[in-house]
Amino acid sequence: MFSLSNGLSILRAPLALLFLFDDILLRITAIILAMITDFIDGYLARRRRSTTQLGAILDPTMDKLFVFIAFTVLFFEHRLELWQILAMISRDFALCLFGLYLAMTGNWQAYRFKAIRWGKVTTALQFLVLICLTLHFSVPSFVYAIFILFGFLAFVELFQIKKQASIT
Repeated sequence: MFSLSNGLSILRAPLALLFLFDDILLRITAIILAMITDFIDGYLARRRRSTTQLGAILDPTMDKLFVFIAFTVLFFEHRLELWQILAMISRDFALCLFGLYLAMTGNWQAYRFKAIRWGKVTTALQFLVLICLTLHFSVPSFVYAIFILFGFLAFVELFQIKKQASIT
């Protein structure tokens, strides 16, 4: 089912393309608009009680698309190193491992996808790091270590959700 909140999620795709322009104001505007649409689409879905499986997959996919395009641009501009990108997407590795686990155990179809706390926190931090890098601020190495910690915590949270769903 397509909804206003899903439409707001999809808006992050063209916003990501704005990152291809080497213009600080345009990039900052794109990041801020991506953050706003991310917040509003989640708020509307919860307020209207219109959360859907499509939205649960579409929202984080659009977040990832935006972030990956921005990371790629910054990488080719030599403002991000590969290890920094890998650290910032460690949560996504955790999600892939969890998805692989679900597929191998035959639980993929039964699993109800929804946003997780550590996924939201990671996305917010990714947007903040993008703002810092766009403004040419240096990001300390410990911030990248925090992304790895958040990836681990997301992995643990996914298993906790699965375990709770199995109990009820």
